[in-house]
Amino acid sequence: MNYDDKKLIQDFLAGDDTAYAKILEKYLKPVYNFLRTFIQNPDILDDLTQVTFIKAWKNLKRFDTEKSFKTWLFTIAKNTAYDFLKKKKTIPFSIFLNEDGDNILENIKAEDILPLAVLEKAEQEKVFEIKLAQLPNDYRALLLLRYKEDFSLQEISKILAVPYNTIKSRHLRALTSLKEILLSSGQSAK
Repeated sequence: MNYDDKKLIQDFLAGDDTAYAKILEKYLKPVYNFLRTFIQNPDILDDLTQVTFIKAWKNLKRFDTEKSFKTWLFTIAKNTAYDFLKKKKTIPFSIFLNEDGDNILENIKAEDILPLAVLEKAEQEKVFEIKLAQLPNDYRALLLLRYKEDFSLQEISKILAVPYNTIKSRHLRALTSLKEILLSSGQSAK
């Protein structure tokens, strides 16, 4: 675990309330942005961010300081978003099924993917965010965690509670889908 996080947690558990304020300051924006991949309504997004930090605060005594605090916190955020979506029954279905119900992404080859170049070469951040928003929530979340928050695929597997091999294939599919969206709209993916 990051030394600063461990120290802040220890300080908070020892009675220093300012330590949790520092944790909040450090992770508020990344958690908010992560939750935004699931929820676009700013009012609900603010509430879910607050709920995430309240859950973390309440359960901090049970947190294993030998593990990654950031991974633990993002797992809480993901579960908070999923709980909200389940209550609202708005979990989206895959848009990658053809008329026969077959997943059209199964035939995409790894060598057809432009890896990080797809993310690095977006001409404008705003245009890129709009294109990214066209991806299914699970793909957006995975790409955000990998390239913006710099989590490894193994850590993402833990956060999303999905097997590692599934995360690897979703990562490839997410990049492929993003490439197709960028190419179809005339954006450079080179």
